[in-house]
Amino acid sequence: MNKTLFTFLATAAFVPFCFTAGSAQAQQQVQNIAVQVSKPTAEVQPTMWGLFFEDINFAADGGLYAELVKNRSFEFDKPLMGWKEVKQNGTGTVLVINRTAAKEANPRFARLKVNAENGAYGLVNEGFRGIGIEQGKQYNFSVLARQQGDENLKMKVALVNRKGEKLGEAELGGLTPEWKKHTVSFKATATEPKAGFQVLLQGKGTADLDMVSLFPQDTWKNRPNGLRKDLVQLLADMKPGFLRFPGGCIVEGKDLANRYQWKKTVGDVEDRTLIMNRWNVEFSHRNAPDYFQSYGLGFYEYFQLAEDLGAEPLPILNCGMACQYNTGEVVAMEELDPYLQDALDLIEFANGPVTSKWGKLRADMGHPKPFDLKLLGIGNEQWDEQYMERYRVFEDVLKKQHPEIKLISTSGPSSDGPRFDYLWKELKNSKADYVDEHYYKSPEWFQQNAARYDNYDRTGPKVFAGEYAAHGKDDKDSESRNTWYSALSEAAFMTGLERNADVVHMASYAPLLAHVEAWQWRPDMIWFDNLRAVGTPNYHVQKLFGANSGTHVVPVVSNGVAVTGQDSLYASSTIDRNTNEVIMKLVNTSKSVKPVNVNLEGATIQKRTANLQVLKAANPMDYNTLDKPQVVAPTARKQNFSGNTVALKLEPQSVTVVKVPCKKLNIQMVRQ
Repeated sequence: MNKTLFTFLATAAFVPFCFTAGSAQAQQQVQNIAVQVSKPTAEVQPTMWGLFFEDINFAADGGLYAELVKNRSFEFDKPLMGWKEVKQNGTGTVLVINRTAAKEANPRFARLKVNAENGAYGLVNEGFRGIGIEQGKQYNFSVLARQQGDENLKMKVALVNRKGEKLGEAELGGLTPEWKKHTVSFKATATEPKAGFQVLLQGKGTADLDMVSLFPQDTWKNRPNGLRKDLVQLLADMKPGFLRFPGGCIVEGKDLANRYQWKKTVGDVEDRTLIMNRWNVEFSHRNAPDYFQSYGLGFYEYFQLAEDLGAEPLPILNCGMACQYNTGEVVAMEELDPYLQDALDLIEFANGPVTSKWGKLRADMGHPKPFDLKLLGIGNEQWDEQYMERYRVFEDVLKKQHPEIKLISTSGPSSDGPRFDYLWKELKNSKADYVDEHYYKSPEWFQQNAARYDNYDRTGPKVFAGEYAAHGKDDKDSESRNTWYSALSEAAFMTGLERNADVVHMASYAPLLAHVEAWQWRPDMIWFDNLRAVGTPNYHVQKLFGANSGTHVVPVVSNGVAVTGQDSLYASSTIDRNTNEVIMKLVNTSKSVKPVNVNLEGATIQKRTANLQVLKAANPMDYNTLDKPQVVAPTARKQNFSGNTVALKLEPQSVTVVKVPCKKLNIQMVRQ
């Protein structure tokens, strides 16, 4: 993500389209359009509509990763951040001990010296802006612990509300002089969005604690220490074709020491090396000093999630360059080999046999079967000669050793300009399979650029529209920048992506997730707090396109000309060889009802009933919130028609998806 661009968009004025009375009256005239069902022009790739995940806005720790304890291993820059002492008729002290030589990946632990024979002493954790718990749900506690000597210390754990009242508790004993993992489960007795979690010791003596953890039992697919179920379900409902991870700017890091290193995110969780999240200090107005990456959600879990979603995994790797908006640090070319080796080893981790080093680790983690990696990104938003110099090394080696892997390169952080033009010129002469384009622009830009790819070179690399979102006006609510007007404008643009599916093979909105109390960037597709999640209008647009993608593009024309926004109407259409349906996306950006007659040319209709899904809002500036999640949501209805013409009245400022069942479709490509 582009920091300079964010600053500009955050302060940019929002200027909605204006319509004269004359134009509104003209829009009442019936517009005749034709869907040329028998003339498919391009295949729609299964990867067309996907997901871009970045650990920004507390999307991983505190979000998708269901761990409820913040700073569970005392590895934050301030080791006791998130923790406070608790004294209940007992006293004690807490000391953080560093054992780097013995355990480099997770050196710190907390030593509690306790004098509480008739009470308790310990710590309470605040969670990620509180801990969300639900009445009757089970929660699983675990800790690595030991005690000194043969002291008889007992441990009590409890969820408490803001008054300190207990909302569920459990007790465990059996501490030994050796490090040992202890577990216990208990149920919450009340629902509370901002609980605290107490870990208390009773008796007299000294105990050491590390990896203090609390997870809900009810995770995605009920996996222990897994992912937050409601968030993953929202992703699954989108039927994504790919999952890009672990993000954009966090791949680069503020400097190379802070870059994302996938090898530090796999293996046993307690052996994964925590680092500061670069969004911790990226924006002075949204500092998050408690934002770190525990890597409990690491590359293995990303691959597993992609598999769960039926999506192609798309990992992005550092190419030897830190963020050019921060330090701009690059590794010397003669020291690039470790970065390249990371790419080779990642392919082995994903696809290698269990007899290989990294394939064995994958199997040991629970997945002997390969993840079938096909896509790999080299760098994120880098630019100029220093990127091309490093990219060419990756391309040369990877294409020779792994020709089955398609490579994603970058066109930089902007959608045009000298850097963009330079990279495209260089990459057209490379073996890059995809070029990643990013655009965070005004809603008007998206409407005006729906024909962006109509005249792109069909012989060069394919386009990955890897990060895009319409940035407009906001108000006091965190969710407020995700207006219906922004989503409508994105839908108009997306008809152009779909129409040019022979050039655009992948597309993803960004960012994906944001905590309403801990965001650094907005707009975002899905907002959440500790107990709830809401899909934005933009989410519903993405879901409509993703769940109704079809397999082949067919032209949509008016008077023989492609419909690309003339008279405020945007359209694209596909046919689905698997379901034998014609699928139309119609976007009316005007403020008036738009009557259209859609003639399905060359279609043999199975049943003259069209299935419609309509997405609209009472006001273009409407948006969904956690308290009001259904302000903008699709509605479904059926509409009968005669012959091959579907007569529609498109609602003002609306997106309409129309599906018509046909008899078996004969797919015979027509080259444009």
